[in-house]
Amino acid sequence: MADTIPPWERVRGMVPVSLCDWPGKITCVLFAGGCNLRCPTCHNASLAWKWKSLPSLNRETVLADLRRRKRWLDGITLSGGEPTCVAGLDDLLADLATTGLPVKLDSNGSAPDVLARLLRGGLVQTLAVDVKGPWSLYPGLTGQGMDAEMARDALSQVFDLARQHPGQIYFRCTKVPSLSPTDLEATRAQVPEDLPLHFQEYVSPRNSDDVS
Repeated sequence: MADTIPPWERVRGMVPVSLCDWPGKITCVLFAGGCNLRCPTCHNASLAWKWKSLPSLNRETVLADLRRRKRWLDGITLSGGEPTCVAGLDDLLADLATTGLPVKLDSNGSAPDVLARLLRGGLVQTLAVDVKGPWSLYPGLTGQGMDAEMARDALSQVFDLARQHPGQIYFRCTKVPSLSPTDLEATRAQVPEDLPLHFQEYVSPRNSDDVS
């Protein structure tokens, strides 16, 4: 059955000001609930799998706040969860565009067709795409959400997309405890040399969420 939940019903978190979610920019971060993966090291487990238990945000209030603070912000980051799981994502992004602020979207890269559509439509200006680790370790890293072949196929399409949209996509790998230095080297090697891959430190979640 198709997901008929209105997109703004999925928006269940907000950080009014962030200096670290879009490199070099001051942004407001919105968090969309729901995810297709079950990464055991997820930093936003409540948003990913228990988002209905979190308070919803009012569309008009959020948009009015963004317009009011536009002069002090460089953009908006839409994170998650996994935003590409949101039905009506295009409508949500179109609403954010009315603020006049550019938008960066965070994604696990599992839906390259959605990412391509968003870029073609000018609904996002930047994508930050996660590369979890070596393809062979994807089953464990994603809680069996993606196997090695699925990961390689999806991310290869995103690599091609990055070449089609120079400067609009960058890739990230979080150094979770299960990744060894050798694993990190393998991760870098599977990303084409001409594309940026940023390694970021792992920060333990504040809450111990049940991911089962």
